[in-house]
Amino acid sequence: MEGKDLRYADANVIKIKHAVLEEVARLAFAGELEERKDDIPMKLIPGPTPQFRCCIYKEREIIRQRVRLAEGKAPGLNDDGNVIQVISSACEDCPISSYTVTENCQNCIGKACINACNFGAIEAGRHRSHIDPSKCKECGKCADACPYNAIAHLQRPCKFSCPVDAISYDEYGISVIDEEKCIRCGKCIHSCPFGAIGSKTWIVDVIKAIKSGKHVYAMLAPATEGQFGSDITMASWRKAMKELGFTEFVEVGLGGDLTAKSEAEEWREAYQEGKKKVTSCCPGFVNMVRKHYPELNDAVSTTVSPMCGVSRMIKAKDPGAVTVFIGPCLAKKSEVVDQKIEGNADYAMTYSEIRAMMRAKGVALEPVENTYQEASVFGKRFGNSGGVAAAVQESLKESGNDIDIKVCKANGAAECKKALLLMKLGKLPEDFIEGMACDGGCVGGPSSFKDQKLAKKSRDALIKEADDRGIYKNLSNYDEDSFSMHR
Repeated sequence: MEGKDLRYADANVIKIKHAVLEEVARLAFAGELEERKDDIPMKLIPGPTPQFRCCIYKEREIIRQRVRLAEGKAPGLNDDGNVIQVISSACEDCPISSYTVTENCQNCIGKACINACNFGAIEAGRHRSHIDPSKCKECGKCADACPYNAIAHLQRPCKFSCPVDAISYDEYGISVIDEEKCIRCGKCIHSCPFGAIGSKTWIVDVIKAIKSGKHVYAMLAPATEGQFGSDITMASWRKAMKELGFTEFVEVGLGGDLTAKSEAEEWREAYQEGKKKVTSCCPGFVNMVRKHYPELNDAVSTTVSPMCGVSRMIKAKDPGAVTVFIGPCLAKKSEVVDQKIEGNADYAMTYSEIRAMMRAKGVALEPVENTYQEASVFGKRFGNSGGVAAAVQESLKESGNDIDIKVCKANGAAECKKALLLMKLGKLPEDFIEGMACDGGCVGGPSSFKDQKLAKKSRDALIKEADDRGIYKNLSNYDEDSFSMHR
């Protein structure tokens, strides 16, 4: 996420993050990772002057933990299985106290803040009150009591960004992710200005698969078009992935068409039976349903995601194939690891990870004429909020079932929570929910290369060049009977 990261973190932090991925990829391609990975911290931080922390020793420890993440391991000794992990050595630099006394404090005689605290965490100072972070329980009573509004609540960016309140702090002030609450959306990763939260990668596994001679297929998310400019087409990606060593390349917008057709049939049956359903394409949204609204589990569509649909199609034709999804979504890693759907992608990678592999091999994305198309326009738009609903409604229309269904297009985690709560209470006015955990849909994914607003013009231009084939016409070119589109 080279572009978007810089809005939050220091440029040196991002530079080091990408350098670690590239160095791990380079050593893995050379078959030297095991014997030389311990040299990476020294190589990237030669010293004696630190680049972004208090000392070179802390910087090297952070890099060591990042190397473990790049290998697909937890950064520390304990691994709870979550693909998203806190890098403790980096998190230590974050302010521990959530409540702090500002210069607005008048050091008043009433001491309302001190009287309001039940834990003895506030004491009078010479010029203003002081909060002892080791005693503070973050109840907020002092802030409520202060007549001058002099006590500020400083929420950590990671905690503030989490849509399901899955982040807390341990006794040392290190962020802790509640694995049972976390929906793996990845918002915390790219909100942290210290780069203290990261995700496990499958870079090493994918490189090993490629080097072993297995048939490894790259599957590119439909949200990709426009991310890298109007001259970087699906054909550009196909060329680059073949140069990198992948056996073949498939546009996952094709999976959007497959999912739309299958889900349309589910929606039609549910509509006739008076039942409400929710989409299953966004793994962050599915995780939200299963972890926070388990009563609605049965409402989740049994149709698999476009990623899984394309993977199953490939494996039906090539049983020994290894399938690798590439896109802006971190939750796709969770779909692979946590949902364990038969025939799904073997690995999922972000743009930063695949580009690290490309840099390690000297492969670049180059302009190629926009002639490669495996998806309808509806499949290509699957990555936009409202895109799933539009594709399903188009599929219903093409199949002669143009029913008057109403869809709640929940755009972002906040809207998803609201829609699911209404559905839980039996007060959802619409028939179906299209749930997208990221604002704007997949195009607003946490690991997107470019902000969706900046990429929109290029995306629209590229998709406009696609032909007007319908969903059914496009799928007539493929053997749909060789695999199932249901869980």
